Amino acid sequence: MSESTAENLPEENSAEAARIRELEAQLAEVKNEALRHLAEAENTRKRGAKEREDTAKYAVSGFAREMLEVADNLHRAIAAVKPEMLDNPGVKALFTGVEATDRQLQSALERAGIKKIEPLGQKFDPNLHRVMIEVDAPDKEPGTVVQVMQPGYMIHDRLLREAMVAIAKGGTSGSVDKKI
Repeated sequence: MSESTAENLPEENSAEAARIRELEAQLAEVKNEALRHLAEAENTRKRGAKEREDTAKYAVSGFAREMLEVADNLHRAIAAVKPEMLDNPGVKALFTGVEATDRQLQSALERAGIKKIEPLGQKFDPNLHRVMIEVDAPDKEPGTVVQVMQPGYMIHDRLLREAMVAIAKGGTSGSVDKKI
């Protein structure tokens, strides 16, 4: 081997070693980028699946709000019947039919994931209730719901309609405009 070839060997080896290090660094960068893209694709897939699930879960929200008005009217009709009116067989039959319709509607709402909020006696929650009035209720803690004027409803884990309530004086009042 000539002296010039021997002198070039370390230079060639160091140049090759540098090129190998450069290629290894590029390979690591490409691997990291590929992993990031895979993670991003997986997150996009999960986000899409969640959005599809939520769309299916809450698709009936608009229709359900309209059906709540029907439920309210059925409740008003039932409440309007005085006990002495039930002595009339025609009124009694009509009343029984309205009650059966109300039960069937409530059952259908529950099957769709819609549940009535039962706040009577509970502490006022601005996320679920709208205070309509404050009343004197010395036997109740201030801020306790003492009357439900219109029931509220949840659809799965979201508020569909807040309950309109009366609370004992001294509690918090206000409303929440958080709707689906």
